[in-house]
Amino acid sequence: MKTIEEINQKITKGEAVVVNAQDIIRLADEDGLSRTAREVDVVTTATFGPMCSSGAFLNFGHTKPKIRASQVWFNNVPAYGSIAAVDAYLGATALPENDPTNSEYPGAFSYGGGHIIEELIAGKEVRLEAKSYGTDCYPRKSFEKTITIDDLRNATLTCPRNCYQNYNVAVNATDKTVYTYMGKLNPKFGNIHYSTTGQLSPLINDPYYKTIGIGTRIWLAGDQGYVYYHGTQHDPNAARTPNGVPKEGSGTLSVVGDMKKMDSRYIRGVSLTGYGVSLSVGIGIPIPILNEDILKSTTVSDNDIKGQVIDYGYDYPNAIANTIAEVSYGELRSGSVEIYGQKIPTAPLSSYPLSLEIAEQLGNEIRQGKFQLSKAVQTLPGPEVIK
Repeated sequence: MKTIEEINQKITKGEAVVVNAQDIIRLADEDGLSRTAREVDVVTTATFGPMCSSGAFLNFGHTKPKIRASQVWFNNVPAYGSIAAVDAYLGATALPENDPTNSEYPGAFSYGGGHIIEELIAGKEVRLEAKSYGTDCYPRKSFEKTITIDDLRNATLTCPRNCYQNYNVAVNATDKTVYTYMGKLNPKFGNIHYSTTGQLSPLINDPYYKTIGIGTRIWLAGDQGYVYYHGTQHDPNAARTPNGVPKEGSGTLSVVGDMKKMDSRYIRGVSLTGYGVSLSVGIGIPIPILNEDILKSTTVSDNDIKGQVIDYGYDYPNAIANTIAEVSYGELRSGSVEIYGQKIPTAPLSSYPLSLEIAEQLGNEIRQGKFQLSKAVQTLPGPEVIK
């Protein structure tokens, strides 16, 4: 029906019709799938929430004399230095070496790698320390300097697992409070936490990866980035609803982008009491409406998306596969769900309002001709591909 090249030509001319994944549901219902598929060129999707499997490659440039940094710290938070002379990888979950962690339970985990990534993007000063054993070609054994992101030769956000396609819904069935990566869960079904943006979420709107693949240009924390591979733990074989949407954690994306062009509004260090630190990442992905089938997938609503309620008090930590209930994202976003006759309050770890803002910002950039779509050079592994 359409091609990405034809849509890009319309973007260049300022004629592309762009609708976010929330509004396309109403539009398709009013005008019908066939007409909407002809008239709409792009549907924008987005998510913003904690994505622990995130980090950054940071290159601080050669010193005089040169150093082959085998140990690197940023504000006393260790980065992985066993790469090359002045390259380091700072993981979002890295903690300062003097952090008390959970020795004083529950630990506060007030600072870590995710916070440093946010601070660098915000232009703040960070203390760099590097050490080495010294070699003939790299004789220097130590280096310290207060830097900003402008002092770094390269700063590349490189995240091996982002943008989960659906996820668990967390509850605590035990009689004691537990602290998890899904937040603080009160005993005896005291609360429920979830962590996707449902009908706005990118891979929910492209359930079989027909448009999102390796090489897809995305909106990443305020700048253009790319999908560089399927993410770690990518599992397209999850159980699905009749409309193809996975009912549990499924596909994931590996993404990359230039930190020097990002906006700290859309990337935030996160402290999770009793668990650790993380990084909330804002991602927007455009879906080209090439045909009616692709459009139909983008009209999925929160009421059609199911999540599995999992006990994080006992079952999850003990690797027991057990689903307590299945609920829709419509129910979750209503503020409460009923399980075993008990009305339980719900809360998201992801931000729907900020995700909607990202989807709209991406849409505006497309309308203004600032963001062109890219055709994937290779599709992501689909069902029955990964075992």
